Amino acid sequence: MANFDPAAATQAYLSILTPDQHAKAVAYTQGGHWLLLWSAVVSIISGILVLRSGILPRLRNWVEASRAKPIRAILLIVMVDALIESVIALPWDIYAHWWREKSYGLTSQAFGGWMGEWALTNVLSLLVTPLLILGLYVLIRRAKSTWWLWGSLMSAAVLVVVMVISPVVIEPLFNKYTPAPPGPVRDAVAEMARANGVPSDKIFIYDGSKQSNRYTANVSGLFGSARVAMSDVMFKKDADLAEVRGVVGHEMGHYAHHHVLWFSAAYVLIALVGFFAVDRLFPQVLKWTGAKGVEGISDPAGFPVFGIILTCLALASTPIRVTMIRLGESDADRFSLERVNEPDGLSKALAKTIEYRAASPGRLEEALFYDHPAVSRRIRTAMNWKAAHGANLPPEVARP
Repeated sequence: MANFDPAAATQAYLSILTPDQHAKAVAYTQGGHWLLLWSAVVSIISGILVLRSGILPRLRNWVEASRAKPIRAILLIVMVDALIESVIALPWDIYAHWWREKSYGLTSQAFGGWMGEWALTNVLSLLVTPLLILGLYVLIRRAKSTWWLWGSLMSAAVLVVVMVISPVVIEPLFNKYTPAPPGPVRDAVAEMARANGVPSDKIFIYDGSKQSNRYTANVSGLFGSARVAMSDVMFKKDADLAEVRGVVGHEMGHYAHHHVLWFSAAYVLIALVGFFAVDRLFPQVLKWTGAKGVEGISDPAGFPVFGIILTCLALASTPIRVTMIRLGESDADRFSLERVNEPDGLSKALAKTIEYRAASPGRLEEALFYDHPAVSRRIRTAMNWKAAHGANLPPEVARP
């Protein structure tokens, strides 16, 4: 486009927020980096406290004395451990996931509502997670030298099942999903879906503002459960049709390019490494915690050791995980620009995310912590695209 300056256009979008708002976003984002460390510390401390208490070996002895089946013993011990550790970590969860979000104006959810969802999440976890862990212990006892390999494959199967059923079974427990009403937005999204191989008969709006004031949409599910879902925040913040097209085009890019399957494959590899590390490090970590009464890796009373090792590995692998996701986000941006051609709509939407994601981090900070590319670079990419290809609609950068 003649006389169009991508750098100036990028700066205009970044200037939608005031310097104070940018400073607040930087504080929130960099504080979030520290949360990764402190959340890991809390998790490790919770596991150590449970191990040192000796409650799980005593519970194991009681179950064995009652002559209950080994499967029931494993399920009971794992559920008790999960319940105790979640209660120990609750004060931290309240601070990190509710109070901090509230103090930065990123949620309007009342504490009672947050606690209700916390309780629901833990109930679901207590119903599902012990079954996966039971499978691990069965593998440990029957395939002592290769359980970590089979365990990673089992985790992959469980992950696929969860992704298929989540939009139908799990997500409606937390939010109300309603079909998008007839009108220009639904028509535009349906047209985009048909053009890009995304189911066009499942387009929903959900009350995402109940939990968060963040501007978001998603294409979730696999196979027949796939659907397009847009948070009502998009519409409460006066999104125009170009923004909706730009954002939903991005989310459709994730679906069309099968990012969830690629991410799942990567997580299987991470699980493989994690379980292998557990297999090799379990005795040393158990000794380090000072736990008494645990009879080895096949004893469910030692399950908190799994959590300690996997938590440490998850923290150490943060740069790898976020880089993988960041590459997928960049690819989804390209998909939106190529298929929808709404560089200004996408940029306007991205500018709104600066409220909770610092716009211009250093390259090292981005590489270590950012699971999305820096907003400033994403907008510049969109403006470069506009300079080279034009756009469907003219820019409408409205300053507050």
